[in-house]
Amino acid sequence: MFRYYLKLASRSLFAAPATTSLMVATIALGIGIFMAAVTIYYLMANNPIPHKSDVLYAVQLDSWDPAQAYREDLPEQAPWELTYIDAMALRESDIPRRQAAMHKVSLVVQPTRVDLKPFQAQARLTDGDFFALFDIPFVYGAAWSRDADDAGQLLVVISKSRNDELFGGEDSTGRTLRINDREFTVVGVSEDWYPVPKYYDVNNGAFDEPEQMFIPSGVGRELELFSSGNTNCWKDEDINSFEEFLGAECVWWQYWVELPSEVERDAYQAFIDGYVEEQKELGRFARPLNNRITAVEQWLEVRQVVRDDNKVLIGIAFLFLVVCLFNIVGLMLTKFLGKAPQIGIRRALGASRGAVFRQQLIEVGALGAAGGLAGLGFAWLALKGIQQLFPGFEHLARLDLTMVGIAIASAVVTTVIAGLYPAWRVCRVPPGAYLRLQ
Repeated sequence: MFRYYLKLASRSLFAAPATTSLMVATIALGIGIFMAAVTIYYLMANNPIPHKSDVLYAVQLDSWDPAQAYREDLPEQAPWELTYIDAMALRESDIPRRQAAMHKVSLVVQPTRVDLKPFQAQARLTDGDFFALFDIPFVYGAAWSRDADDAGQLLVVISKSRNDELFGGEDSTGRTLRINDREFTVVGVSEDWYPVPKYYDVNNGAFDEPEQMFIPSGVGRELELFSSGNTNCWKDEDINSFEEFLGAECVWWQYWVELPSEVERDAYQAFIDGYVEEQKELGRFARPLNNRITAVEQWLEVRQVVRDDNKVLIGIAFLFLVVCLFNIVGLMLTKFLGKAPQIGIRRALGASRGAVFRQQLIEVGALGAAGGLAGLGFAWLALKGIQQLFPGFEHLARLDLTMVGIAIASAVVTTVIAGLYPAWRVCRVPPGAYLRLQ
């Protein structure tokens, strides 16, 4: 019976191509705009590492000005980053399974290939645990060791894309790369990695592309590398050298730990509280005890990665979809009532109201599916436009299989809902009046 209804639906739709095309285009436009907005929101609010989000924690220590909070709008929050002194002290703990202190740096790369000019690259200065901490796989080689971090060895891990650019995609482990006029040895090539949002460092753009080069944390002191991200200081200090800056009350290091169990979380919380209490005796940390370890999803919420205006955008897009559906109701009502004579004959031949109603809904569902598929095209065009207008959103403005399924399902469901009244209305038409006219 379903096949029969589907056959009738296709005949009906092709019998009035202009009206059908108008309805499909209306559905497609509404669904396309709505899905473009939903896709952006979905990716912005996405859990970037669901299999580990409950064991990865951002660390905060409240070393800020005792006279005022770090953020006036969030007075309960400690600074988002740590001082160099504190980051290096926390590295001595053996409680976390893995841990990484890090910050963003800007480097000058001097390729060995004669066809490539020197260029400036954003890199991440971090610990060797960084890759296992965030589950970044390797194409060639591996991460460096803790000894390399402590010694500040001139080592580098580059991404697959950077390796393709610099070494033609070959296994470059063991080869040298000149960076900031120093010879670095390539120890690994990582897979391209695009977490959305970029949860490990939302200070410098939660949706920016991640760095494609990584160097040991100890290199920063060796080469006197300042952060190319956020650096915030509250204390008036006389700083005349890089070494003096390292000892200043300035926060510029992000710190992440992996704590798989509640026992380890409690132990680590006790460790950082104990560390701060020791520092208080030395005259630091004048504010009340306020040390935090925050899991990934809570961290993104605290950092307000998804802003309220993004939710407003979803509401506006939904209202636009509703307007399109109201137009669809009018078009369907006109189309269905235009078929009233044929439906009257079917009713007179014994078709029940329920059978006629179901047949109309199948036609509506087919219309919705066609509109949903066309709507994917509108959504793709809208997302391409966003990519052109906002170059940093390439990894946000894209449709995945989940969103494709949601688009088609939304089109079918909303179109069927819109078609309920026209289908019910045509079923209520008495067949006798049309039989007298035949």
